[in-house]
Amino acid sequence: MRNPIISIENIYYRYPEASTAYTLENISIELYPGEMIAILGPNGSGKSTLARLLNGLLIPTKGKVIVDGLVTSDEKSIWEIRRKVGMVFQNPDNQLVAALVQEELAFGLENIGLPPVEMKKRINEISERMELSHLLDFPPHRLSGGQKQRVAIASVLALEPEVLVLDEPTSMLDPGGRKRVLWELHRLRQMNKTLLLVTHDMSEAVMADRIIVMEKGKLALEGDPKECFANIELLANIGLELPPAAELAKRIKQKGLVVPNVPLGVKDWVEYLCLQ
Repeated sequence: MRNPIISIENIYYRYPEASTAYTLENISIELYPGEMIAILGPNGSGKSTLARLLNGLLIPTKGKVIVDGLVTSDEKSIWEIRRKVGMVFQNPDNQLVAALVQEELAFGLENIGLPPVEMKKRINEISERMELSHLLDFPPHRLSGGQKQRVAIASVLALEPEVLVLDEPTSMLDPGGRKRVLWELHRLRQMNKTLLLVTHDMSEAVMADRIIVMEKGKLALEGDPKECFANIELLANIGLELPPAAELAKRIKQKGLVVPNVPLGVKDWVEYLCLQ
């Protein structure tokens, strides 16, 4: 039996300025090594708050979050937890701090005391993978929103965390930048890294091993993509769309035609049609 790398145990969270209402209520989730989880939900459902609890940026009001045996509420463990769990924010301006891109990529590496030779090696590798080499001498504030996002992602990847939490990482990217980021996520999965992806993009959600659907601070649904996207009525009531392939199947089925059961992509449709 596998041991979870992160355990979320009956957590509640209330922002200090909120007098009574909880943003999150009675959430329990386990994340396993090498697993990719997508968190879905409408705005205000608590997705980003949950993400920030995983590396101690926020501490539960009740309950606890355990990262590889370390409790996030223990101040003595917080820096080790943040070495294990990297966080990429939706808005890159919230995490870019350096004057130049190469300094941004080096910032976290310097904080963990990486030797200069190894630091330079990592910066070169990640800047090439994310196609940032030509921007290393540029100030981050002069970059486009998509370029800033790629720098923010690269700065976290350079630290080689065991768990990577990404809050809408492709929302500001053009198609080319989005393709590079998704390719990098695929590479990390092959390396047995644990990924948690907060997203509104259903074509990204279908890549996950498991989907968690949030509604008003509570868990509304959990399961693999086929299980979750089979709950068409529930998702519609929450205000979520289906992946394009599943939406096509739903509309064809409404016309009275036979369609495959919850197709998630082009591959599912091709396999189905080839059998007809």
